[in-house]
Amino acid sequence: MKYWAHETSLIGQDAEIGDNTKVWQFCNIMSDVCIGRDCNIGQNVFIESGVRIGNRVKIKNNISLYKGVICEDDVFLGPNCVFTNVINPRSFIEKKTEFRQTVIRQGATIGANSTLVCGHIIGGYAMVGAGSVVTHDVGEYELVLGNPARHAGYVCRCGVTLEEHGSEYICEECGRRYEMVGSRLRIKEGQWDGVY
Repeated sequence: MKYWAHETSLIGQDAEIGDNTKVWQFCNIMSDVCIGRDCNIGQNVFIESGVRIGNRVKIKNNISLYKGVICEDDVFLGPNCVFTNVINPRSFIEKKTEFRQTVIRQGATIGANSTLVCGHIIGGYAMVGAGSVVTHDVGEYELVLGNPARHAGYVCRCGVTLEEHGSEYICEECGRRYEMVGSRLRIKEGQWDGVY
């Protein structure tokens, strides 16, 4: 075993967990779960069969990830954020054939106490503000806030809100420059694209 798990956590026999990943107290990771390397799984996390987690993902305390959730590399899930996998659940009606996938693209952040209604994509390096309720797709580098979550600007890869300067969006922290290409924000050609 090249990962570490606290003795109070349950790990399914067929779960795949990458090198240097840490699983803290009272977690339940079912079989048929795939978790990458260098992840940090906080206390009291439930991960259902079929969930896929990339590398260097941080999952904070008290989160349940249900079948249909995919987190790509470098995702951050804030404490107590909530995922769903059925749009209109009923306890007395079987709806396992209606599960909808939720994909969190590389580098995205989901703020504490946020709720993600299933069936949507959170774009790369996007940021969902704490307590937001996401009911639609979120674009790359997009910042969304509120209930329901609404567009509130754009964020840099380093997490700082971008400043709009004419046709450019500039990060005052790291100096990256972005531009709109069609309806998508992109790092300008030739810009530094380092570790993060």
